[in-house]
Amino acid sequence: MKVGVASDHAGFLMKESMRAQAEALGHEVIDLGTFNSDPVDYPDFAEKLGLAVVRGEVARGILFCGSGIGASVAANKIPGVRAGNCSDTYSAHQGVEHDAMNVLVIGGRTVGAAVATEMVHAYLAAEYTHEARHEKRLAKVLAIEQRYSASTRV
Repeated sequence: MKVGVASDHAGFLMKESMRAQAEALGHEVIDLGTFNSDPVDYPDFAEKLGLAVVRGEVARGILFCGSGIGASVAANKIPGVRAGNCSDTYSAHQGVEHDAMNVLVIGGRTVGAAVATEMVHAYLAAEYTHEARHEKRLAKVLAIEQRYSASTRV
């Protein structure tokens, strides 16, 4: 699978480590930056990764910032992105299986390397189930997104 990774400076070291994990699993990894630990703004990299996912340049994304919260908020502003800030293995695979999550967000300062490794493995191995109950819920999520797209203001 082609997987995109991106981070801000606070998630850089975790991104480097998890990029290597994804490659070791046989995935093709596209690194969208940042490429060092110099201070940068997380929205820039969340947008790069989110756009790569919705444009089909990568099948899934993994995004890192200090806590995972800011990057998750920013990525979810892009229609078609379903980013989940996870801190446990169950959420990392269940988010894909039940919610068609296409971007895993990990806090580089809040999640340890061993847990992050397990989450990346679980996320990349998971498949959306397409069960009727999940399809119904995903359709409702997509309908919300459509109602509040850029053409409509709250």
